Amino acid sequence: MNYIWDLLVQAQEAGIGKHNITFLPAKVYSPYMELSLKELNAARGQHDVEVEINPHYRFPDMFRDLLDINLTEDEEFRLVLFDILIHFLAELDLMQGMNKREFYIRFVLRDLEAGAFGSRVKELIGLFDPEERELIVCAILRMYDTGETLNLLRSTVSRIFKRSTIYVNNEDKDEMLFYIGQKQTELAARKLELLMELFLPVRYRTEVYWDCHVGIIDAEDTMVLDRIAMY
Repeated sequence: MNYIWDLLVQAQEAGIGKHNITFLPAKVYSPYMELSLKELNAARGQHDVEVEINPHYRFPDMFRDLLDINLTEDEEFRLVLFDILIHFLAELDLMQGMNKREFYIRFVLRDLEAGAFGSRVKELIGLFDPEERELIVCAILRMYDTGETLNLLRSTVSRIFKRSTIYVNNEDKDEMLFYIGQKQTELAARKLELLMELFLPVRYRTEVYWDCHVGIIDAEDTMVLDRIAMY
């Protein structure tokens, strides 16, 4: 990790908000690196994190006068201004590495969290970790592009619940059977509720089986005594 944008990415993965990071000019630093901090693991769980950086690595013209060692006045003001400027530069770094689809992902995620998809979705989206939220947003964007819902529901559920299997019955009735492959918990049930809310067509009825599979003839794994769910 050598650049400020990399630090912000790792901070997000560690559950540290950007507003909890304070950038300070390093007193001792390598002239060949912007950051000497190797990882943020030590900061996990902390509310505020201070990070020292070498501002002369990429921005010497911007900070040469602000950090002149001969200046002794208004030190607190200069440190606050330094922190603001570095945060702004870090955001520019992040945006320069983003393509149009990544901007779309951010916009849709913001709408999900703001309640644009309904209050229930707003409440439930926070139960997913950042990687799962990105999976959901990518599926929503693909749904807008293709109009497809069933296959997106199946693929998204299978990526969040790794042992799940989904069966679709379109012959006799519009029905979907969800085998999740784990014990039912409140968190898992609410996650599945959100996925159905976003991708399940209204006309479909559903049955959810958690740790017991519906018995299927000639499929031995589903025909274990005391482990067969009734359909």
